[in-house]
Amino acid sequence: MADNNNILEKLEGLISRFEEVSTLITDPAVIADQKRYVKLTKEYKELDDIRKAREEYLRMLSGIDEAKEILSTETDPELKEMAREELDLCQRRLPELEEEIKLLLIPADPQDGKNAIVEIRAGTGGDEAALFAGDLFRMYIKYCESKGWATEVTSSNEGTSGGFKEIVFTVTGDNVYGTLKYESGVHRVQRIPATETQGRVHTSAASVAVLPEAEEFEVTINPANISWDLFRSGGAGGQNVNKVETGVRLRYKYKDPETGEEKEILIENTESRSQLTNRENAMRLLRTRIYNAEHQKYIDEIAAHRKTMVSTGDRSAKIRTYNYPQGRITDHRINYTIHALASFLEGDIQDCIDHLIIAENAERMKESEL
Repeated sequence: MADNNNILEKLEGLISRFEEVSTLITDPAVIADQKRYVKLTKEYKELDDIRKAREEYLRMLSGIDEAKEILSTETDPELKEMAREELDLCQRRLPELEEEIKLLLIPADPQDGKNAIVEIRAGTGGDEAALFAGDLFRMYIKYCESKGWATEVTSSNEGTSGGFKEIVFTVTGDNVYGTLKYESGVHRVQRIPATETQGRVHTSAASVAVLPEAEEFEVTINPANISWDLFRSGGAGGQNVNKVETGVRLRYKYKDPETGEEKEILIENTESRSQLTNRENAMRLLRTRIYNAEHQKYIDEIAAHRKTMVSTGDRSAKIRTYNYPQGRITDHRINYTIHALASFLEGDIQDCIDHLIIAENAERMKESEL
């Protein structure tokens, strides 16, 4: 019962906050402040989930008390049987609900609900690394399709034998960053390249960076620090060469707030035949890069006091191996291994992500002492 009281105490304080937020999001002054309004509506949704869970929790506790009362005082066998069923149902549901509430009480990463920008870059391994980067891109596109998420390539640089030296794409949908963030890190492949005559297995790598996409109101950019260059997008020759300057190169110069050092962000965008679309995509990526520098500090702070890191920390860490000869996938963060390489590369990665989410939630529960 002490555990029940402890959970109810934690929920009580949040219910008064829910009522406060409910009032605030109808205030015209708050609605006019876009940044604050978006933040509060997200908080409202999270608190509403907690409110519903609390109501169900109270119903279960009340159901247990009523059923016990009937069993101890009632003589009618039919009523007693109904009370037994109700007691059994409530007692089975209560511990499940407690675990759900504990997860709801863990402060959510405020970035989780955002769309994401995914950057895949070929690492060590030359042409084979570029081909592997292409395989990863295809895997993620298929996964996003299965989730009903929209994807759009914003920039790409093809490898000489296929695949990509680098490809950047945006993913739009529900809870995209909160799901895909676990993919950030170095992915390693072990297989026999098509060019290998001796049948030897080679190891190549590609890095994946998943960034939460920044909203316009979240980042302040000084337009005076931006310079634009226009150029013709490359093509396959003949009719395909773009005769109009639609490619854009954005340079953004700024001072590092901590060191005072002059820095520059360089972004090129050539994917669209519309210069306006390429400009918009370049600005979207610039906002995300600036925002992500701050977000990385937040990630590093979390990583600094965690014993194990599931979705945070060093992006240069090797997170997963794709072993072709054995048809095996191994995620090194949680010792997850399956022998289903073909389906995994076809976008069937949800089971691995689910295991990573469970591992991180267990870690966060421990931190929150729940």
